[in-house]
Amino acid sequence: MITVLRLGHRHERDARVSTHCGLVARALGADSIIYTGEKDPKLLESVKSVVKNWGGPFKATYEKNWRKAVKQHKKKGFAIAHLTMYGIPAQKAMKAVKKRKKVLVVVGAEKVPGEVYRLADFNVAVTSQPHSEIAALAIFLHDYFGGREKKFTKAKLRIVPQERGKKVVPK
Repeated sequence: MITVLRLGHRHERDARVSTHCGLVARALGADSIIYTGEKDPKLLESVKSVVKNWGGPFKATYEKNWRKAVKQHKKKGFAIAHLTMYGIPAQKAMKAVKKRKKVLVVVGAEKVPGEVYRLADFNVAVTSQPHSEIAALAIFLHDYFGGREKKFTKAKLRIVPQERGKKVVPK
């Protein structure tokens, strides 16, 4: 079970980035995403709309207090994997992370509080250079699941793979 915790969402600045964190989390195998920061019903509705059309299961929720979310997940036996460019290289950390069946993946937005680094069981760097949190999440999930594509149930739409063109059909 993988849950993504998106820290510090800001309406005006992060709408697209936070939405994409949810889409990447869903597409690459996570079970849910929790948003913290400013409450944004449009953000939740956008992710839920994708689940409705493209399948699930995937859950998107809001939690005002990120500490509460982290502590609740720790109590439930989740390992906390914080994605940061200051952590242990993903190639080294992933072996230990994969041993954990329940992982809360923390993705920052605004300046990440130092407490997050201390609460994390793993501070994981997909690179030690400035980069996108969306890219970090995608690489982390791809590595965690070994590149396997998730099967989605109750989809209304599906893509027909082809070398050129776009083909979307009802499922």
